[in-house]
Amino acid sequence: MTTSATSGTGPADPAGPTENSLRRALKRARDGVALDVSEAAVLLQARGEHLDALTASAARVRDAGLEAAGRPGVITYSKSVFVPLTRLCRDKCHYCTFVTVPGKLRRAGHGMFMSPDEVLDIARKGAALGCKEALITLGDKPEDRWPEAREWLDAHGYDDTIAYVRAISVRILEETGLLPHLNPGVLSWTDFQRLKPVAPSMGMMLETTATRLWSEPGGPHHGSPDKEPAVRLRVLEDAGRSSVPFTSGLLIGIGETYEERAESLFALRKVSRSYHGIQELIIQNFRAKPDTAMRGMPDAELDELVATVAVARHIMGPSACLQAPPNLVDAEYERLIRAGIDDWGGVSPLTIDHVNPERPWPQIEELAAKSRAVGFELRERLCVYPEFVRRGEPWLDPRLRPHVAALADPATGLALPDAPVVGRPWQEPDEAFTASGRTDLHTAIDTEGRTSDRREDFDEVYGDWAALREAAAPGMAPERIDTDVRAALATAADDPTRLTDDEALALLHADGPALDALCEVADDVRKSAVGDDVTYIVTRNINFTNVCYTGCRFCAFAQRRTDADAYTLSLDQVADRAEQAWEVGAVEVCMQGGIHPDLPGTAYFDIARAVKARVPGMHVHAFSPMEVVNGATRTGMSIREWLGAAKEAGLDSVPGTAAEILDDEVRWILTKGKLPAATWIEVIETAHELGLRSSSTMMYGHVDQPRHWLGHLRTLAGIQQRTGGFTEFVTLPFIHTNAPVYLAGIARPGPTVRDNRAVTAMARLLLHPHIPNIQTSWVKLGTEGAAEMLRSGANDLGGTLMEETISRMAGSSYGSYKSVKDLIAVADAAGRPAKPRTTLYGPVPEERQRAARDSDGHLPQLLPVLD
Repeated sequence: MTTSATSGTGPADPAGPTENSLRRALKRARDGVALDVSEAAVLLQARGEHLDALTASAARVRDAGLEAAGRPGVITYSKSVFVPLTRLCRDKCHYCTFVTVPGKLRRAGHGMFMSPDEVLDIARKGAALGCKEALITLGDKPEDRWPEAREWLDAHGYDDTIAYVRAISVRILEETGLLPHLNPGVLSWTDFQRLKPVAPSMGMMLETTATRLWSEPGGPHHGSPDKEPAVRLRVLEDAGRSSVPFTSGLLIGIGETYEERAESLFALRKVSRSYHGIQELIIQNFRAKPDTAMRGMPDAELDELVATVAVARHIMGPSACLQAPPNLVDAEYERLIRAGIDDWGGVSPLTIDHVNPERPWPQIEELAAKSRAVGFELRERLCVYPEFVRRGEPWLDPRLRPHVAALADPATGLALPDAPVVGRPWQEPDEAFTASGRTDLHTAIDTEGRTSDRREDFDEVYGDWAALREAAAPGMAPERIDTDVRAALATAADDPTRLTDDEALALLHADGPALDALCEVADDVRKSAVGDDVTYIVTRNINFTNVCYTGCRFCAFAQRRTDADAYTLSLDQVADRAEQAWEVGAVEVCMQGGIHPDLPGTAYFDIARAVKARVPGMHVHAFSPMEVVNGATRTGMSIREWLGAAKEAGLDSVPGTAAEILDDEVRWILTKGKLPAATWIEVIETAHELGLRSSSTMMYGHVDQPRHWLGHLRTLAGIQQRTGGFTEFVTLPFIHTNAPVYLAGIARPGPTVRDNRAVTAMARLLLHPHIPNIQTSWVKLGTEGAAEMLRSGANDLGGTLMEETISRMAGSSYGSYKSVKDLIAVADAAGRPAKPRTTLYGPVPEERQRAARDSDGHLPQLLPVLD
């Protein structure tokens, strides 16, 4: 490793930083002033007395953090076993000796993956020695490169490597009591949902954000698709969105410059601040290994490591947990402690470090003595850090809480050293459907209102508001549109399917007379496509719980289980509501709920069965794509399998909610943890393929712009052309009043009347002729607003709802129920006839129409369902 102004293969500056620049940067660090990248790069080159001053400052920052955390003078480690589940990988990192090829495994008498018996043998021996962590490490997606890996997985009944990781983690929990810490490489958002229920923590080294080390031939990561920095940063963000305690870090000395190293640290800080989910950072020094392409590269020197730890401490701050692996330094433990670390990582009394097999672990007793010599007490922690043990939900899945609680000191969150490490059942919580909380909220929201305009964990659950404000700024900038609106209107009137994106964007910006003309064109297209009838459905919304920890920043419905406005309905209460709805003429129940951490993945099947058992003729329109993914990942089923099982249980169609805006640029501002756009599309297309029709939706008027509306509508049109499964498109204007993203000063106060008219009209034109039904929302727009949308291209008013809690908790003032007469009056206001429909836009049986007429206007008396 060089000690010039840059390191590794970067352009050399033999002079290094000037004395003045070092002194200036050191003073800023000592004074607690925020460093920038250039100052951090200067400090990374500190040596001699400057390095001593830097580490002294870093140690003070670390000590302040330990004091605030309630463990002053404590340095931690995890007593673990290392499980190399497979050494096959699709990547080709030039410094790695962990990865091998199928032929070598065969010649050594090994399988492509460790067998369950081999894994459990290690885990049991570790448990007998008091270990509490099973560090499961493996190569990235080996089945994508090696047919032998694919054959092994197929032969053992696993769809992919992640499925095996999940299955073996459950067995480790149940049969040994060790807590799995998973290092399976690059994961998708859906992968995190699959693995979160079986592992308290996961990890993946960022290594570096220097793209050139991946993209340029000869670079250490060239030819490794999973080492692209943008991909790895996305993994860190998805971990945060999924509330997974996550370990990451840097590998220093692989050819990055000091500036690149500093940029990597700032990238990690940004993710940490945005999601509060990085539990520790590992600063790991490169060690050259024989039989690798980088065998001739010099090791990262100790001064490099010490300076990087100290700079990382200043950048990440006092609350960060910093680790440096003790087996990668030659007993120079004191210097690392003085540089600001507070953790030694996993140390095993049983297994070797399979990534660095030439570097044995130190003895725990030796580590304790070396730490004590510098004034620190060595304490054992779990694989999940104390802060996350004490945070609890949503960071620990309910199925893991008993396993973690059995090994953790409830006062500190650290490990109980003498706790028996024994297997415990991994199972769903009991009593998931016990009625609790404000079960009458669907009516009380209109009379008594909310207890508070925000949940009690407002400042923590949604991530970092300052970072979100910065991320939202580009999308909020106004756009200049130069396309001729008159020409675009002419195209729309002649054949809306020929509208170009530029023309469509111009029309989405239309105002004044141009907007009036646009709405007239859309209304003409509506008339030719579906006629004058304004359709509506007699339906009841049933929101079976509002307990949710997903962290959607636009949602005022979600509550923590301990919040005053939280509630969960029992299965009987859900069925009671459905039966009441049937008695007054309903043909559909629309059922959605929060992502309750205690709700089993099979609970959705129970809900559908409960309704069908009570009211066999009721159409069950239920479970948003987010709920589908939640159910699938909790049960370990694929999305297709889960939807098939839900259909067998009584599900008839799915709401196309949870779409918001199908553009991840916007989605990740609106929501912390909801499914990405690609996963929403996967769920919807799979449902359609299985014969489950769905609605489609768009929520607009928050941090979005017309270009996002255009992309969203084009995406929906494309899905419909492929599947034909959408029944309608529903416009959902953003209700801002109690929405967290508005209360935090980031979102606009909902769409304007102009926006509503333009979106409705352009939905009619851009979805023509693929989605014939355009629905407007009376609960969000009111009677007059809905009538105006009927004159702007809409043909459907949605349902009577009977109860509506989501928009009402957000601040909608238009009530929770419209009688049939009310809906007919809205159609009358638009000068059009009204007609009842079913979910799939078919005719309503006369018996259902008669029941609706006979009870119309008396429904609110039936709504409360109390024990």
